[in-house]
Amino acid sequence: MSTAPAVVVIGGGPRGTGVVERIAASAGELYGDARLDIHLVDPHPPGGGRIWRPDQSPLLWMNSMAEDVTMFTDETVEQAGPVVAGPALDAWADDVRAGRVTPDADPAVLAEIHALTGTDFPTRRLQSAYLRWTYRRALAALPPGITVHEHRTTALAVGGPRGGRQHVRLQGRAEPLLADLVVLTVGHLDAEREPEHARLGDFARRHGLVHLPPDFTADSDLDALRPGEPVIVRGFGLAFIDLMVLLTEGRGGRHEGGVYAPSGREPVLYVGSRRGVPYHAKIGYSWTGERPPLPRFLGPEWAEKVLRGKQPADFRSDVWPVVVKELGHAHYHRLFTSHPERTALAHEVFAEKYAAADPGSPELAGLIAEAVPDPADRLDLDALDRPLDGVRHGSPDALQEALRAYITDDLTRRHDPERSEDLAVFLGLLSVYAQLVRLGDTDPWWHGFFSHLASGPPGPRLRQLLALSRAGVVRFLGAGLTVEADEERGLFRARSATVPGAATEARALVEARLPDPSLRHTASPLLRALRDEGAAITDTGLLSVDPADSRVLDREGRPHPRRFALGPFTTARAAGAFTRPRTGGPAFRQNDAAARAVLTFLRDLSCRADRAS
Repeated sequence: MSTAPAVVVIGGGPRGTGVVERIAASAGELYGDARLDIHLVDPHPPGGGRIWRPDQSPLLWMNSMAEDVTMFTDETVEQAGPVVAGPALDAWADDVRAGRVTPDADPAVLAEIHALTGTDFPTRRLQSAYLRWTYRRALAALPPGITVHEHRTTALAVGGPRGGRQHVRLQGRAEPLLADLVVLTVGHLDAEREPEHARLGDFARRHGLVHLPPDFTADSDLDALRPGEPVIVRGFGLAFIDLMVLLTEGRGGRHEGGVYAPSGREPVLYVGSRRGVPYHAKIGYSWTGERPPLPRFLGPEWAEKVLRGKQPADFRSDVWPVVVKELGHAHYHRLFTSHPERTALAHEVFAEKYAAADPGSPELAGLIAEAVPDPADRLDLDALDRPLDGVRHGSPDALQEALRAYITDDLTRRHDPERSEDLAVFLGLLSVYAQLVRLGDTDPWWHGFFSHLASGPPGPRLRQLLALSRAGVVRFLGAGLTVEADEERGLFRARSATVPGAATEARALVEARLPDPSLRHTASPLLRALRDEGAAITDTGLLSVDPADSRVLDREGRPHPRRFALGPFTTARAAGAFTRPRTGGPAFRQNDAAARAVLTFLRDLSCRADRAS
């Protein structure tokens, strides 16, 4: 048995891979050539983990263009560790084509890699190959004294005293792993059914219906959804897009020249949500010209001031007005520098007055109205967020026509470089997200708003949605969706505020979204045990971690000296998408800080042991 210091990393997906890469980057500086055992625990292949595993349908795409995906840091990342350059996904594909890189990929995926361009939306199985290569490159960069041991199983619990070695209990292994430190990078996990979903599930079982709770669409039992039958789908985000693809093309249908040719095996999807519309389409052009200087009003200094405040900041009154001003800064900087003909003030005059006006003030609104004559050129975040608020249609058919027109207009605008202020707002959203991560558990509404504007589906997916709507395979229900269980008739019934009086009945209901990352409802025995042992949990159920280095906090606010956690289940959650090159991704900053804290702790531990001996 090895006597070297040990760290257990639980979760071998992109986050765990990123931590290993950062350990490799700083090990020479902080740890020298001393021995260290890293135990990587995950039942799925390292690199991609569960979500990005290689055995997925080729119909499932990434939600980002290849040129917008990287696993490597650059000089824009705020980190103490060294930058280790590496290729973005599109550059990696170039390396494969040139023979500089040999990926671990089957012939079908290799063909996809050879055909990939920077503006393509790769399949998830192609991304899995990139992540697997990144993981292996990180292993190769580790000093000779550091050895990684892979455990293809599930971690069940972490125990041990604050001042001593930790014990990690694994499924199928009698003896626990002993660790000086534990790093949790478990990513998205399953959840127990929330009370409403448990009630609907019980109703479905009593009446022989189908209810699919929130889940990863690729793992859902879609065979239960029968051809030709109506299915109510609650949720219009990215999980719906996956569902739509698997139940149409995945059942033999074909898209040909903007027309959908059905196989006859599709159900009919009746989709609605709180907003009643899909996420805004991914922007379909690249940036040119001068970038807006970001951050401007909402930067690290602002975040530190908020954190030092005597009272916790209220998101709506204290944070949101500054977010609006920051996004407006990005929007109007682009409008004034690229489309001055659509403005009525000199840019320098506007910028000076804009900076001086208080966030959310009448003075700011008046300045914008004076300087930007056309309301269509002004940033209206409320309209972008809730386009169907107050909209009513007299019939379901009228809604279908109206929503197809809305999606078509959104597609047109998001692919029009003349509307490049939208891309500036996107960059502003990334900058804001990076700062709000510092505040910990922000309002859940913010994450939904961010996803709606910044994490929408590729344009081709929305064009497919339009074709499916015209073919009658998808029907729109509208906003403010409610679903009731009719005990007397044994059916689900959906209504929306957008078409008053209309109702849709079905024998199947799908909750098209990921499980919430709350530890209050997690199905993970590992996180449940952590919660029950005394780790601090926020009001929304996230695991509280130290913003400096992601150490787990207890209920008294004390950082655990030997436990770290990074990912969507923590207060340091970063955006779900992969980091775009040269955007200073907060996940990279967090990975680097945690990795350096791990190495520093282990170095100091070894020094104390040497002195004691």
